[in-house]
Formats: sequence, structure tokens, C-alpha cells
Amino acid sequence: MADNPDDEQPNPFKGTPFEQFFSGMQGLGGLGGLGGGQMNFAGMPDLGQLFGQLQSLMQPYDGALNWDVAVDIARKSVAQAPDPTPSAKQSEAVADAVRLADLWLDEATEFPSGVTSTAAWSRAEWIVGTLEVWKVLVEPVAEQSVHGLGQALPAEAQAQAGPILGILGKAVGAMLATQVGSGFGELAGEVLTASDVGLPLGEKGKAALVTANVAAFAEGLDVGEDDVVLYLALREAAHHRLFSHVPWLREHLIGAVTDYARGLEINAESLQQRMEEQLRGVDPTNPESMQQLLEGGMFDMPRSPAQSAALERLEVALALVEGWVDEVVGQATEKRMPAAAKLQEAVRRRRAAGGPAEQTFAALVGLELRPRRLRDASTLWGSLRTRQGTEARDGVWLHPDLLPTSADLDDPLGFREEAAAPEVLTDDDFDAELRKLLDGDKPEE
Repeated sequence: MADNPDDEQPNPFKGTPFEQFFSGMQGLGGLGGLGGGQMNFAGMPDLGQLFGQLQSLMQPYDGALNWDVAVDIARKSVAQAPDPTPSAKQSEAVADAVRLADLWLDEATEFPSGVTSTAAWSRAEWIVGTLEVWKVLVEPVAEQSVHGLGQALPAEAQAQAGPILGILGKAVGAMLATQVGSGFGELAGEVLTASDVGLPLGEKGKAALVTANVAAFAEGLDVGEDDVVLYLALREAAHHRLFSHVPWLREHLIGAVTDYARGLEINAESLQQRMEEQLRGVDPTNPESMQQLLEGGMFDMPRSPAQSAALERLEVALALVEGWVDEVVGQATEKRMPAAAKLQEAVRRRRAAGGPAEQTFAALVGLELRPRRLRDASTLWGSLRTRQGTEARDGVWLHPDLLPTSADLDDPLGFREEAAAPEVLTDDDFDAELRKLLDGDKPEE
């Protein structure tokens, strides 16, 4: 009885989620041309034909995601609607609004101005102006997604199928770029300022408003556009004060996002089942069909304990940032801007609900970049100011260990209720604590 050829050269993908995927390529032949030799695993595709089918997705790029493709798609997305470059008059109006906002904020917070320049942005300019921070946020998620392909295979299959996994990894990175670019473009059509999502996305010290989106936002309100511009300038300037004078805050927030991605734990059995569901029926010779690998949520894995901890840290921190901005701007406008209460409520509803673009990015990054507990945080900061003063409220930002927790947001009126007297923070005390944060605690010799 003759030996079965398949027994001599077994398919390394047998019993893995890729067995279904490659079975659709049986008519394409073996892995000819690989490293000068030939591997004739049953059901394996011809690399030449696979290269041809994936050529549009396989342009060279560094990293886990093709950012050139992502930015190009985002730009094309915003170009589908009018996106005029802001006029000199609009730029001047933004600059004037930010200057006035800083004057008002001087009386509402201990933190001095953090604005060094202003800008009126088009949607395309927002894409360029925030791109570098988005790379930091998205790259870890993309890396985990691409690496998930190989981790779903047993060691033997990984060793024998390395070249084709490299091809698939690049293809997945290119498809991720398509998804990210689409979400990036949609988000550019909604954001109002550089710090609108609660993260320091733009250049340090540059207060920027996206004028076309601001005008669209104002249309739905019974408030003059000048008031809308001023109110948003107040929020933008308040964000800059906080991020400029709390040196650890930027890394605290962005670090929580990257920790969330790095905390992804691949469960081989769970991922295999998920991949089998997604790969069933996908035509491996059709790149458009392969898009289903991502659209079906193949990498939407259950959260690990590390991810859950990072997510809670981010959600609380975002709420505290946005709540502080809400409270400070409320104080700055209380006796000056009759329309402020209506604008505050409009911004609160918008931030709490999130738009379609934020939901799109939540699916890509794995996080919803909006504060769920903005009202609780604003109430907490306002209560602390009423009981202990502005200096005590702002002094909480001296160190991350001093920040309110999720439990504190459950009882915002009770935060530091036991402290009857304000904490006196002299300039020397503040400088000393800040120096310790910047230099780090050094052990004594």
C-alpha cells in the first residue's frame, strides 16, 4: 500500500484557523519559489499568485500600520465635503478669543496660561496637527493585531509558514490603515478643538479651533457664533493650562492607552475559534473579501485584567480632566457670559454621548475616548473649591496619587470632606514638589 503523500508532507496549518483559509487556495498549487526550494503542503497557495492578489495592500512601509495609506484615506474623506482653509479674519478671531479666555481663566485657576500660539485649522490641518500623537495611540493596538496572526498557530506551523505569515501581517497592517484612515477622517469632521477628545493631541502650547466644525456646531444652538468660539477657546485654553503645568498628566493619559494595548492577552483557543468564524467563507484570492478579517472583529478579544485596570485608569483620568475644565470654565464665565450655561450643557451632552466617528475609533483603538462621568467629576471639583478654595482644588494635580478615584466619583460631594481647612501651598512648596516629580526620588547614599 503506497504511502499517502499528505502523510509525508503534512499541512502545518491542519487543525488551526488557517486550515479553512488555505483550503480555498488548493487550486493555486504549492509554495513555489520560497527560498530557492519548494514546499508542497496540501492546500497551500502559490506565493506568486498571492503576491499578485495582495499587491495593492503590500506597498512597503515600516511599523505595524501603513500610516501613509491611513493619512491619504483620511484626507480624501475630509475632501468629500468643503474644507476651506480658514481666512486671516477667522485666524484673528480665534487668537482674540483665546487671549480673552486666558484673561478670564486667570481669575478661575491657580495655573497660569499654557498657550504660546494659536491657530484656526481646517479639517485637513487637524489631521496633520494631531497625527504624531495618534500614531502613539494606535501603533500598539496595530502591533498586537498583526502579531495575533502568528500567535494563533502552533510552534511547528509558525516555523514552516513564516514567509506567508509575513505577507499576511503586512496585508493586515494595510487593511488596518484603511480602517484607521476612515475613522481618522470621520473624526476630523467632528472635532472642535485640538484637545476636544480630552487628550493632548496637538503641539504643546498651540491652542487650535477647527473653524468649519465650530460653525456647524453653532448652527444647532440658539447662541451667537462669537459666543460659541469664545466658549470653546476657554475650554481649549483651560486644557493647555492643565497639561502645561501638570508635567506627569500627558504620560498618565497616553500611557493608559498604550498599557491597554500591551495588556492584550492572546488566548490561542479563543482566538482560533474567533478566526475560524471570520475566515469561513472568505475568498483568500480577493483582498476585498479579506477585509472581513477586521470588519468581523477578529481581534476583538476579551479584556485581560491588565487591560481592565488600564481602562479604568484612563476613564477616571479623562473624566477628571474634562470635569476640571468644565468647572474652571464655569467659574470663568459665571458672571460674564449669559449663554455659558446653555453651551456648557451642549458640550456635556456631546462629550457624554460621543459621535459616530468616536464610536468608529473606539472599535479601532479598543477604547472610547470620552469621559463617562464628566458631571460627577465636575461636581467633585466644584465641591472641593467651595469647601477648601481654588488653590486646594488645583493642588490635587500635584501628584497622580492625590487624584480622586472611581470610588470618589461615586460620592463626589464627599471627596476630602474631612478636611475642614484649606491646604496652604506656598510657591516654594509647589516648586519643591514639582522638582521631586521631575527629578524622581533618589535613594540616599
